[in-house]
Amino acid sequence: MKFGNFFSDNSDLKIDDDGDFPTPTSDESPPIFSPWNQTYPFLKSPCFSEFQNGFVLHRNNINDNNKNNNSLIGSLVREEGHVYSLATAGELLYTGSDSKNIRVWKNLKEFTGFKSSSGLVKAIIISGEKIFTGHQDGKIRVWKGAPKNPSGSHRRAGTLPAMRDVLRSSMNPQNYFVVGRNRSLLWFKHADAVSCLCLSEDKTLLYSSSWDKTLKVWRISDSKCLESLTVHDDAVNAVVATSDGLVITGSADGTAKVWRRQHEEENDATKHILDQTLLKQDSAVTAVAVNAAGTVVYCGSSDGLVNFWEREKRLTYGGALKGHNLAVLCLAAAGNSIVLSGGADKTICVWRRDGPFHTCVSVLTGHTGPVKCLAVEEDRRCPDKQGSRRWIAYSGSLDRSVKVWGVSDGVGG
Repeated sequence: MKFGNFFSDNSDLKIDDDGDFPTPTSDESPPIFSPWNQTYPFLKSPCFSEFQNGFVLHRNNINDNNKNNNSLIGSLVREEGHVYSLATAGELLYTGSDSKNIRVWKNLKEFTGFKSSSGLVKAIIISGEKIFTGHQDGKIRVWKGAPKNPSGSHRRAGTLPAMRDVLRSSMNPQNYFVVGRNRSLLWFKHADAVSCLCLSEDKTLLYSSSWDKTLKVWRISDSKCLESLTVHDDAVNAVVATSDGLVITGSADGTAKVWRRQHEEENDATKHILDQTLLKQDSAVTAVAVNAAGTVVYCGSSDGLVNFWEREKRLTYGGALKGHNLAVLCLAAAGNSIVLSGGADKTICVWRRDGPFHTCVSVLTGHTGPVKCLAVEEDRRCPDKQGSRRWIAYSGSLDRSVKVWGVSDGVGG
């Protein structure tokens, strides 16, 4: 199964090669719904929201990006592979691609880089001086930066799980589980691609989701795997943690689930239990994001929709944002009032939340391939003169580029 229309060089790429929607090639690889051949004739306007009682058409300002103070700042291009992952740390931007390289950018210029031995880089997360990267080969690699070194060099600091835990557990048959007819694996190892990484609010835990249908919980201090949960019936595409101990997962099985973290003081263990199932649908859940306060959860799907839930005591369905005519591939929240969605249609929608309503204030265009990943940080160097908060948004694409955008929440305007 191939497609080539989304790429500027008209290259044919297999879906399972680009890391989005794997085609099962073995007993270990789960089947995924492919959104690439779907069309949505009802999407006549790129900016309206669907609520339980029907459709609400919002004001459309997308043709005047300058009026909304949302504009392109620059592009980062290095012809070495499609960009699958992004992460920011202060003035540094980390990008991962199918070249297996992790590039580090500073002030819109290439600063340094480092390379893994195998597996395209599907996820990057940063905790202090440690950089965690999740890969197509199912491995999580740990890197350590040297902030005082002018060259910005990084060194390999290990993998998850740590080698000592592998050696200690390998002699006990009870530590293995069957992943194929002729294959078994230690329970704390991922059996398929690592699709997403995120940190707990207190930065003590790392969560890793995988196409092997599991969510694994790692203690950062000693690289120990505390828990492994089979959370879905198909590949897990996204995971995000909230400020009050909730973890939301989204899967190719069409569901989004909420898991509640419980701390067991007797043995200093961590346990996660299913708290709520948010979504059950035919379309794959491809991305998940939560606003800064943890009061709104967004789930992007392969049908082009962004469903959202608002939280009081529990998460209650709020509606669906319709801004894309192909799959939503990534989401990023900026503060409490802005969320960005990137799609296979090569666009980025900027949504502003005002109470229960969302307005699409801009559609950012310029990529020539699907927008695969997003990262956002507050722009403290250039405050908006009208009193709005300013954000710097980074978008990585399968056109091999990263674009940098200035985005305003428009509250003061």
